[in-house]
Amino acid sequence: MATRSEEKPLTIGAVCKELKSEFDDVSISKIRYLEEQKLLNPLRTQGGYRLYRREDIERLRTILQLQRDEFLPLKVIRQEIEGSGTVARSRERKARRSMRTEVAVDARRVDRSELLRETGLDDVAFAELQSYGIVTADEDGLYGESEVEIVKICQRMAEFGLGPRHVRQLYTGVQRVAGLLDQVLAPALRSRNAERREQGLDELAQLAGLSAELTERLLVRDVKT
Repeated sequence: MATRSEEKPLTIGAVCKELKSEFDDVSISKIRYLEEQKLLNPLRTQGGYRLYRREDIERLRTILQLQRDEFLPLKVIRQEIEGSGTVARSRERKARRSMRTEVAVDARRVDRSELLRETGLDDVAFAELQSYGIVTADEDGLYGESEVEIVKICQRMAEFGLGPRHVRQLYTGVQRVAGLLDQVLAPALRSRNAERREQGLDELAQLAGLSAELTERLLVRDVKT
């Protein structure tokens, strides 16, 4: 039995049919355009017909996903699929979107004692984090999953000698970025249109990811110099 890598190459029409259930806007003309833009390089028969191997189809699927889910221009998509760390970055973006959804729902909530028991944080450090606004309770005095994760990250930073007072300095910077993003996304996030609000949340997830990536690059550059 032939493996996926040994499958017979498909014609452009067959590829379009295979992907149609995932991508409503895929068409033969769109696939040809992506080839013109040097994003695809299918096989060619002696008669000039295009034949797509499984790796070509998976590459096309990735391109269409980045267009649909990330709203990336073709130039950036080319860098993504040809540059180093492409798969990892793509997974990170999906993870951020998933995280954003989980935080928005945040169904699991715990009280103070349960949070301390789960994270192993002591009362003094927790009180300090809370006094700085780094960890906050909801109106019922409970803490969502995102707050639990924040505490765990703070504990990991403490292992490097960065306590709540140091984290407070980072949080001050985060608040500035949050204010900036709020200015940009406020019309969408506060829209009465549910679809527009959902788009605003997607854009927030993307900008949050880009901000985190930029911060990482700047920190590594500046600390090394």
